[in-house]
Amino acid sequence: MPSQPVRSVRRTVRVAAPAHVVYGMLADAPRWPVLLPSYVHVERMDFDGARETLLAWEFQDGRVCSSRLRRTLRPQAHRVDFEQDDPAWPGDTVAGSWSVEPDGAGRSLVTLWQQTPNAPANAPAGPDGLDADAAGRLARLREAAERWDRLDELLLAFEERMRIEGPAELVYDFLYRVEDWPELLPHVDGSSVREDRPGTQVVVLDTGAAGAGFTAGPDDGAAGFETVRLCFPHAGRIVFKETAPPAPLTAHSGEWSLVPDESGLTVVCAHRVLLGEESLEAALGAGALPVDARRQVRERLGRESRQTLLLAKWHAESPVRRLRQGRGGSRR
Repeated sequence: MPSQPVRSVRRTVRVAAPAHVVYGMLADAPRWPVLLPSYVHVERMDFDGARETLLAWEFQDGRVCSSRLRRTLRPQAHRVDFEQDDPAWPGDTVAGSWSVEPDGAGRSLVTLWQQTPNAPANAPAGPDGLDADAAGRLARLREAAERWDRLDELLLAFEERMRIEGPAELVYDFLYRVEDWPELLPHVDGSSVREDRPGTQVVVLDTGAAGAGFTAGPDDGAAGFETVRLCFPHAGRIVFKETAPPAPLTAHSGEWSLVPDESGLTVVCAHRVLLGEESLEAALGAGALPVDARRQVRERLGRESRQTLLLAKWHAESPVRRLRQGRGGSRR
């Protein structure tokens, strides 16, 4: 049987950012979800300083796809070699490299080379799909990298935490059952949940964001804002990312995590936000600055997280209180 043709593509773009900055973004894969729109979550499985294995989840065309990447980082050459299990063609791989070269003061040439060996001739992505994928990834990297000198102002990371004296299973159940939140949480007016695979949720929440200082984008309908959630019950974690967050946010990702101890647990809700410069005034009014957006985003998301944590605490501790009261009554 004749072998299938090897498909490859090589694309280069100019980026208005220094080579070391662009390489740093490529190397720091766990930060991709807040910098690159398609990535929901990236988990580093192992790393020896040069070679690493990553699990990556992306949201494209309404679907969540996961893949495993094996990468070799070459910082001196500003190059990253990779091999990725290809979700479009199970059992096959995409091999390739990112390379970054200086292109004058404060500029770079970024090249992405990808190759898919033995891809079926009728594979839906095809050579045009491979080329489009490379072009899209380069465009998204360029957009993120060209904010490099303003990222300290535009990136915001914070967390809310709460101590709960109750079973972790009940806390996790409350956080997982997001379809029940409209009846329980004051900032959630409605929700719909699609779970194509166990633990992978595509959620649409109506939180009244536009009425509370956040502005819906042109693609956002009245139904609310879409969030992808990856649920890891055995690890006590739920990772989330909004696919099209309201202005002034350009990206919003985060994680609910349960940290047990001898008498209960601490629940942490971590947020990572990238602000959009172009939407500051539209969302907050004329003359709005990043510092204004940082304060408002921190207050709003923090308040919503605390409301959710308080309800999770009540959900977990109420059965414990009833049990203790029942035991006390039986002794009397």
